[in-house]
Amino acid sequence: MPQAVLSTEAEEYLSWLAVERGRAALTLAAYRRDLAAYETALAVGGRRPGQASMTDVEEYVATLRSSAKSASTVARNLSVLRGLHRFLLEEDLAPSDPTADVAGARPALRLPKALSEPDVTALLLAAGGSGPRPRRDRALLEFLYGTGARISEAVGLDLADLAADERLVRLYGKGSKERLVPLGRLAADAMDEWLGPGGRPELVPARWARRGDSEAVFLNARGGRLTRQGAFGVVRAAAKRAGLSYPVSPHALRHSCATHMLAHGADIRVVQELLGHVSIATTQLYTKVSPEHLRAAYESAHPRARRSA
Repeated sequence: MPQAVLSTEAEEYLSWLAVERGRAALTLAAYRRDLAAYETALAVGGRRPGQASMTDVEEYVATLRSSAKSASTVARNLSVLRGLHRFLLEEDLAPSDPTADVAGARPALRLPKALSEPDVTALLLAAGGSGPRPRRDRALLEFLYGTGARISEAVGLDLADLAADERLVRLYGKGSKERLVPLGRLAADAMDEWLGPGGRPELVPARWARRGDSEAVFLNARGGRLTRQGAFGVVRAAAKRAGLSYPVSPHALRHSCATHMLAHGADIRVVQELLGHVSIATTQLYTKVSPEHLRAAYESAHPRARRSA
């Protein structure tokens, strides 16, 4: 699919995000789509981004809201426009920032959906078998739950990123930010089975189709690097075999890792570092507890809540 052609100002902004801020390719593609829609709306009035007024921005945001876009989509679009116009102002490509006084569009708070610990166990046990593909599936599931890695981090993992002796793994998160994450015993065991005889070596092709595939930790059945879609398929298939009645995604395992660690007393700063969150506010979403846990903790800890014997 061809990329949308943007104004020179918008292209310079995207280049700055890529070079100076290290934004990922997928993020830049999403920004490009949002900016293309914005520039199309501006073009109706014969204006470019550097000529936009606050009224232009407010009318565009109002159009998004009236088209039944979700609050999070509107908030994301406005955030992209704010970034663009701040950049244009700082680079002397516009006389002012028309987004400066535009009211924000705060998305509704959505709590992460985590699997219960028994459901995680059932999911992991569902990836049984001794062949290379079952070994890969079990290793991938244990890795996602054990490290809290994003799906892009898992499928982008290279053999050189593993420090088997120290049970550490190097992950590259958003903006190519690097972090070291411990690999738990069960995840490490599953990875050893996958990387050892009868596992990954069985899927290695006679000739690698693409550069970089030879370094990939997780391979598909044809010997190429496992894709995001392939990883989603592994998780969905395991959930179906486990008899789980609700949709399960790789991100649900990341949520579950964080939620379960916090429930068992992990420090929130440790979980923030593990997940690679820039802001602790993102990690704090996982501290929300169910009413049952809240009541149980309250009754066990508050001196006036316990019943007398």
